[in-house]
Amino acid sequence: MRKFLLPLVLSLLLPFSVQAADVSSGEAASGLKETLTRGAEIAVDQLGKPNGFMGDARVRIPLPDSIRKAEKMMRTLGAGKYADELIETMNHAAELAVVEAKPILVNAVKNMSFDDARAILTGGDDAATQYFRRATSTDLTAKFLPIVKQATAKVELADKYNDYAGKAAKMGLLDKKDANLDQYVTQKALDGLFLMVAEQEKAIRKDPISTGSALLKKIFGG
Repeated sequence: MRKFLLPLVLSLLLPFSVQAADVSSGEAASGLKETLTRGAEIAVDQLGKPNGFMGDARVRIPLPDSIRKAEKMMRTLGAGKYADELIETMNHAAELAVVEAKPILVNAVKNMSFDDARAILTGGDDAATQYFRRATSTDLTAKFLPIVKQATAKVELADKYNDYAGKAAKMGLLDKKDANLDQYVTQKALDGLFLMVAEQEKAIRKDPISTGSALLKKIFGG
């Protein structure tokens, strides 16, 4: 039943200019799903390449704020020599993990409900991104975390970070959620991914013609 309801609600919710372009309800459903899939895939490809996180200031993963504030003290105590290697490791771990996001995001598009479609079509510029965040965060976290752990374990920095951050957390100098390196990197990888998905969503909404998709041009280009 749901596969018939989704095209129906899409046809009812499409703006008048789009309906006037003789877009069928089936095309509307396909167009929305293509839009979401395209944006998600581009975001993953951008972040999953070498230096996808490290080379982009918008998503580069820094040390937690409280540790950065204490960086001078860390260097005085001899811990500062780990900072650059730690930052590089965190970002490369995120790049390895985010590659695994694509099938999870695509599956979320396939399982989109009537209410999800309505919220996306009537919502703001990041309505689709918020849907992805709700629908995939749990699965993405479960997928990312083991990959991040494997990457950080190779350089044997995780234990050093966790020891330092754990003490800082006990002293109230660091948020407890940032006291574990792998969990911190996983969350930052998710934040970076959804930021890039949101940028792709806004770009496609603003200029569907540039996507090169004939279907998106027909649906959103009116």
